[in-house]
Amino acid sequence: MNKDTWQLQDAKSKFSQVVDNAINDKPQFVTKHGNNAVVVLSFEDYKKMIKPKTNLVTFLRNSPLTEIDLDISRNKTDFPRDVEL
Repeated sequence: MNKDTWQLQDAKSKFSQVVDNAINDKPQFVTKHGNNAVVVLSFEDYKKMIKPKTNLVTFLRNSPLTEIDLDISRNKTDFPRDVEL
């Protein structure tokens, strides 16, 4: 068995080692009844995984909709709607 793959019973009894391996080496895979069940990975790896590829400004600037001429001006004769406070 690979050093990064653990049977559930072994992962439970050596959880500290599984976590240390995930932090210092690479993600650790845990199997249950011979099937892949979960992956233990470092918090740093997790943050990299969920981080957006670009920030919002870059995303919007690269949008194909930036070429659309959108009129957002308000007609001077329109009054704001009444809001009950």
